[in-house]
Formats: sequence, C-alpha cells, structure tokens
Amino acid sequence: MQHFPSLRQRGLKAWRAIEALFDSAFGSGLNPLRHLGAIGFLAFWLLAASGVVLYTLFDTSVAGAWKSIEALEAVPLGLGRLLRGLHRYSADLMVLAMGLHLLREWLHGHERGFRRFSWLTGVPLIGFAFVTAIGGFWLNWDRLGQFSAIASAEWIDALPFLPTPMARNFLGSGAVSDRLFSLFVFVHIGVPLLLLFGLWFHIQRMTRVAVLPPRALLAGTVGVLAVLALAQPVLSHAPAALARVPSDLRLDWVLLFVHPLTDATSPAFVWALALGALLGLLALPFLPARRPRAPVAVVDPANCNGCRRCFVDCPYAAVAMVPHPGPRSGRELAQVDAALCAGCGICAGACPSSTPFRSISELVTGIDMPQLPVSALRARLRAALAAKRAAGTERPLVVFGCDHGAACAGAAGSADTAAFSLLCAGQLPPSFVEYALRDGAAGVLIAACREGGCEFRQGERWTVERLQGLREPHLRAGVPAERLELVHAGPGDESRLALALARLRERVRALAPAEPEPRLVAREVAHG
Repeated sequence: MQHFPSLRQRGLKAWRAIEALFDSAFGSGLNPLRHLGAIGFLAFWLLAASGVVLYTLFDTSVAGAWKSIEALEAVPLGLGRLLRGLHRYSADLMVLAMGLHLLREWLHGHERGFRRFSWLTGVPLIGFAFVTAIGGFWLNWDRLGQFSAIASAEWIDALPFLPTPMARNFLGSGAVSDRLFSLFVFVHIGVPLLLLFGLWFHIQRMTRVAVLPPRALLAGTVGVLAVLALAQPVLSHAPAALARVPSDLRLDWVLLFVHPLTDATSPAFVWALALGALLGLLALPFLPARRPRAPVAVVDPANCNGCRRCFVDCPYAAVAMVPHPGPRSGRELAQVDAALCAGCGICAGACPSSTPFRSISELVTGIDMPQLPVSALRARLRAALAAKRAAGTERPLVVFGCDHGAACAGAAGSADTAAFSLLCAGQLPPSFVEYALRDGAAGVLIAACREGGCEFRQGERWTVERLQGLREPHLRAGVPAERLELVHAGPGDESRLALALARLRERVRALAPAEPEPRLVAREVAHG
C-alpha cells in the first residue's frame, strides 16, 4: 500500500499542470476543470430538458420506435438533429464530467473525514448514469440498440442467481414485445429519477452548491454541444433485426465501452472489474489516514452573540444555531458539528468578535480554531512587525497566505516582509488588514487560492467579497486601497505571489508614510 501516496502525489502534480494550462486558456474563474461538478449538473439538466421533448415525439412501441426517432431528421431547420445530438452528447459530457470529478477529488484526498458522506453518496451515481445511458440506446431499437440490449442481457445472465436467462427475450423476431419495450422505457426514465434523488442526497452536507457553471462557461458548453450536434449528427443505424447479427456499428465509446470490453475478455471478468472498482472506491474513506484530521472549530458562549455569520459562511453546514443556554434570553448560540467541520477557519474570519482591535490581552472570539486562534495570529503579527522594525525595516510588508495555496515561505525570507500562512484565506478577519497598517506595515498582501480552486470551496470567494465590502465582516472603506494587494495564487503559483508582492512594494514606496503607531493604540482602546 506504500505506493499509493506517491501515485496520488504524482497524479496530483500532473493534474495541476493540466489545470494551469486550462487557466492560461480560460482563466481560473472559467476553467472547466474547476467546475466539473457544476458541468455534470448542467449536462443532467440538458438531458432532462431534451429528454422530455424527445419523449413527447417518441412512439413507445417496438414497431414505431425506430420510425419516430428517424422522423426527427425531417424536422425543419435541423432542430430535430440538434435535439437528438444535444441529448446524446450531454450524456457523454455527464459521464466524462462525473469521472473527472471523481478523479480530481481523489487526487486531492477528498474521500475521507468530513467529505466521506459526499464521496460515499457520489460514487454509486456513476453506475446510475451508465445504466440510464445504455438503456437509452435500446429505445431507438436500431442495430446498435439491438447489439447493446443483447450484450447487456448476456452480461447480466453471467450472474448466478437469475432464475431465467434474459437473453431468451431476443431469440426470435417476435420475442421483443411492447411489454419488454416498456421495461426499456422504465430503465431510461426511471433510473434518472433515482439519479436525481442521488444527486440531491450527494450535496446535502454542502452549502451554496453550484448546480450550474458560471454563465460564460455555461453558454460556451451549450454552444460547443450544439455545434457538435449539428456538425457530427447522431444518426440511426438500420432498424433492429433479430435474425441478423449487427455489424459495422458506430459505437459511442464513452457510454458503450463495456460491450467491446466484455467481448474482448468475458462477462465474469467485467463483473469482477466493475464490482471490484465499486467496492474499492467505497472502501477508500475507511483506509488509514496519512495524517490526523485537523481540529474543529470551538465556540465560546460568552463571546458568541448569535449573529449567524459563521452559520451563513460555513461551506459544509457544520455550524447550526441553537438557543443560547446562558442568561442571554432570546439569543442564539453557534454550535459546531464535529463530524462536518472541515477545520478551515472560515467561521473565525466571519465572526465579528475576531477583530484584533479589541483591547483585551487575551483575545477570545465567539468561534475560533484551536490550532491557530485569532489571538495567536494577532500576537505573531505584532511580534513580527516589531522584529522587522528592530532589524531596521521601518515600513515592512505583511503577507497573509493560505496553507493550501502558494507557499509564502519565500516572502517570509525577505528582509522587509512578514508572512503568515493561514488554514484558509477565509480565516482572515478583514480588520487585520487595517490593524497591520496601523501597527506600522507599509502594505498588506493577501494571497487566496485560484478562483474556483479553494480547498474548502468558498474561502477564496468570501475573502474577495469581504475585502470589496460585499460581505460581512467587510474591510472599512477608510483603509487605503493602494496599500492592499489581493492575488489568486494556488499551489505552485509562488512566482505569481512574488510578482504581486513586487507590485505592492513598488506602489507603497511611492506613497507617503502611513499613519504612525500611536494611532493604533488609540484605535484599540476605542474598540474596547
């Protein structure tokens, strides 16, 4: 088992290299590899919408099925061809997006801990997607549908507990009845309903789940599918004829690869492969962890005023609001579910009591992270700035980075820079920017992960919105914008962080000196 960590690490390195190429082409905010879940949902919605229209035009009888599908070619302006192509290529897209999404989550180590539920409910959905996709080929009832139906029946017949072989339903030209065809319809329509329920269940422990990608990416994806549907139309084979063996088939290798794989090996081998893969993926969250789980957030009832900001900002619904047990009648108290908490600290960054301006020696906040409390961050910030000044740097720079983004250790090695790596950029209360400036910093650089690349889903987004004054707690409007720099720098983007730091350094050198430190003391008392 020792080779698995290195395999994952090599795979993650390769994945990030590919992501970087897509970032260069599309920008990180529109990188499709950063929106695989949302693209999968988009494909499902396209399948559902086009499927409803197709069903209204479809003859659900054996004799009329092929003719009703073939009649789509006669629809004016190529709309029938567009509809059919969108339906087929959306199915391909959904399966590909789900597979890549699963791969990405595994490479990032997202199969255990607070993400275990999402992993265990997501893995079976790929099986549902294949079942409903393969069943769709049967409904056309052309030579390809015939081949797929018989191959599927023979594969299922390899199971030892079936009383009668399913392949018997395809022995003669009159064997396929409308009753059997109704079963085909159920497979293709009933299973997607189970898939929809599974998708709903899959996202239950996450907040603000994107079920559609950003508008530009959505429009581009639909446009590509539409062009593909018209340029490479989905055409029927000849009508099914059970007396003949289908040949010269145009296989959809994304959805139907299981059939040639079965022909090349054996039904038993493919069953063993499929069940082994399923059981292996479901077992991954229960394997020994490489590192201990991060401590979870802790609530201090005496400092929690029930403002609900941590509840609103938590990406994994780990914070609930309950009646305050103390003398504060009518107020609420935040309560953390340890099984759901990601240990990201986003809740601490949202808490109004996390301001460093509070004039108490031991800063205790309403909700905080025990491994890096806000009080420790304030103490480290003041000590680092004092050390820089003692070393002769009167106006040092401050960098707040992220443990899961670009490493800021290089910035810490600069004589004029004090760097601090947080659990997530979203852990930083915006008031720390003003606090650092009033304590003598010439400028502050905040390094968040790439857009759509936050390890904890929403930390990067909340950081940006807080700094822009769009989300509470927000950065005060009086903080000089020219002394603040925000950069999106993910793992491996150290050069990007260095360039942002150089821009900030050049900009603040041209500015007048910031307000002296005594103003900090007055401000701190005023906030007390």
